[in-house]
Amino acid sequence: MTADDWRIEPLLTAPTDGRRRGGALPPDLARRYGAELSIALRDDRPTVVSNFVSTIDGVVAFDTRGRTGGREVSGASEPDRFLMGLVRATADAVLNGAGTVRSGTHHRWTPSYVHPPSAAAYAEWRRMLGLAPQPTAVIVTGSGSIDPEHPGLHDPGVPVVIVTTENGAANLGRLGLPGSVEVVTVGTGERVDPAALIDVFRDRALELVVCEGGPTLLAGMVGARIIDELFLTVAPQIAGRSDAAPRLSLVEGIGFAIDDAPWARLESVMRADSHLFLRYRLVDSPRGEGGMS
Repeated sequence: MTADDWRIEPLLTAPTDGRRRGGALPPDLARRYGAELSIALRDDRPTVVSNFVSTIDGVVAFDTRGRTGGREVSGASEPDRFLMGLVRATADAVLNGAGTVRSGTHHRWTPSYVHPPSAAAYAEWRRMLGLAPQPTAVIVTGSGSIDPEHPGLHDPGVPVVIVTTENGAANLGRLGLPGSVEVVTVGTGERVDPAALIDVFRDRALELVVCEGGPTLLAGMVGARIIDELFLTVAPQIAGRSDAAPRLSLVEGIGFAIDDAPWARLESVMRADSHLFLRYRLVDSPRGEGGMS
């Protein structure tokens, strides 16, 4: 596969029932993504999906301190970057924890940043869907430890909402953040309760949110039963773990009991070269019944 002729090939797809966001893609996106893209929307609360890349053995970052991330795991796979941008382009908001923000010192939470060649097609897709020009960036931090000079905070075309605690808000108030950044306080403890994010999304009409990291934030949201779907790229790489290199897995900081561990139903399987693109819906039982509530 050359740099120019790649495409994502569907191997298994399931229909999306009920109210949904998406459908047939614009030609420039359809050429790369070999199927329609539709995401089911909930009626009772905002829909939250996640998008991660992992190695075959489940590693999502090589450095437990968060200085490396998806690019190293995926091998800078262009199809993976394209799909990351496509999911962003379908969403109202992109959600990240503060650790992920700190590790991506130059990152911007827009579709075009992760795959610049598709910038015009992503913009066309958002117009077709009736969405704002750019998704809102939502950052979760209990402590308020955010670099005020991060370039993602200074793009006037990208709304930014920082969700934090009372102590975190006090710390953020001393940083001199841009006036376009909204700080929302949701609690008095040391951490932000993931369930509190639902009201933040609802109050800002963010109907579809994609969570991109990190694994601790994802763990809290899975534990709160507020992740509806998982887009998971499996990169053809084995990272391994040791006492000297413990490394981060997809879900960190929570261990489910056997009777409480979430199950998922496989919705689609796609591939590009040796990368697999899996899509799961979180469900209530190992038989794939129901949905997370």
